[in-house]
Amino acid sequence: MSQQPRSRPAKPYRRPKKDPVRILAFEALRAVDERDAYANLVLPPLLRKAREGGDFDSRDAALATELVYGSLRRQGTYDAIIAQCVDRPLREVDPPVLDVLTLGAHQLLGTRIPTHAAVSATVELARVVLGDGRAKFVNAVLRKIAADDLDGWLERVAPDYDEDPEDHLGIVHAHPRWIVSALWDALGGGRAGIEDLLEADNERPEVTLVARPGRATAEELLAAAGEESALPGRWSPYAVRLAEGGEPGALDPVREGRAGVQDEGSQLVALALANAPVEGADRRWLDGCAGPGGKAALLAALAAQRGAALVASEKQPHRARLVARALDGNPGPYAVITADGTRPAWQPGSFDRVLMDVPCTGLGALRRRPEARWRRRPEDLDGFAPLQRELLRQALAALRVGGVVGYATCSPHPAETRAVVEDVIKGRGGPAVDVEWIDARPLMPGVPALGDGPDVQLWPHLHGTDAMYLALLRRTG
Repeated sequence: MSQQPRSRPAKPYRRPKKDPVRILAFEALRAVDERDAYANLVLPPLLRKAREGGDFDSRDAALATELVYGSLRRQGTYDAIIAQCVDRPLREVDPPVLDVLTLGAHQLLGTRIPTHAAVSATVELARVVLGDGRAKFVNAVLRKIAADDLDGWLERVAPDYDEDPEDHLGIVHAHPRWIVSALWDALGGGRAGIEDLLEADNERPEVTLVARPGRATAEELLAAAGEESALPGRWSPYAVRLAEGGEPGALDPVREGRAGVQDEGSQLVALALANAPVEGADRRWLDGCAGPGGKAALLAALAAQRGAALVASEKQPHRARLVARALDGNPGPYAVITADGTRPAWQPGSFDRVLMDVPCTGLGALRRRPEARWRRRPEDLDGFAPLQRELLRQALAALRVGGVVGYATCSPHPAETRAVVEDVIKGRGGPAVDVEWIDARPLMPGVPALGDGPDVQLWPHLHGTDAMYLALLRRTG
């Protein structure tokens, strides 16, 4: 009688291991995708909760931060690679599955995590958040991705530079094609400059502090942080740069509101407006789009030293509350109001200096908000255009003859910068305005590569700042 072959005993079910770092990173990516949230707003409370729960130390927090920001920055590149490794169009992959795959791709191609550890940890994450069935799909895709390194994948998925330079740069440096084209137009020059800029957009920005004049000094901030943890700013006399991992909230001047976190480019814009020569009195200043309050706090401190008063206006009530918090404790007179800059709550000709840092696409801050590059669309420019022009018109109307307006944006896109200024002063779409365009370059002493003037464009790769734009206009009639 023949003997029946024995069936193999089934493997006992093994519970997936919960990795708090990768689960947190996944939750952050889900919030960014589902709620259109920004990582810089979502991640800090998640990290704080994890620390309070005792699950995290500083190394865990650093890894979670790298996984979230690295995955968001390189999303377009990873999408192109993942698309080569799945058997369906990428749009048909469930978003949570795609988030897990992106986290895995970043660990494999963008970090020093060993291949076996990156794959196994990501598959365990998939088992926890997706289930065993989809975890098998994740495992198969990640093993395909792990067959090559990033350079090898880029050779396969990016078109040749000579055939399609914008698409090549977009995939290699993880920017949408239209943004590559727009930044290249704004920057000018050849391939080297645009590649330097795109690479700078993918670097983690420094945390920069501002010592609010009359309330704190840069020397005090340096002493509070310690010599090994901070450096002086490059350009602003009030700036201090924290070393990687530095915690601003741990410093007494920051906790007390005498200093704050502020990009050095924003500081330079506020300082240039404050130092621009005005004719006659210099008593009343206006920040017409003041939220969330960084520039307003610096302007208020400078105004107080000169016996001037600042009015900080913000349309959105929750942002106006942030402005009020930033200005709390300022020694000089100031007022925070909730008002629409296109429907002024003040009389024409009321102010000697006006800052109008207008809403924009934010293409100058892609280092800080990497998800914005994938969220923005070219048609957003048309949506902002009427508002930007009207805000500048009202800023000039609020100014007395001899006073100065600073028009600022955190975008280098020509449609949001010089085109707006030229349209307004030439009367395109509204009444012409009698102004003198002031050369802003001498008002940023020591800062190189500011262009041909009279306006100024800062750049991450040249100045280590956000790509802030500034035009200064003196009203002459």
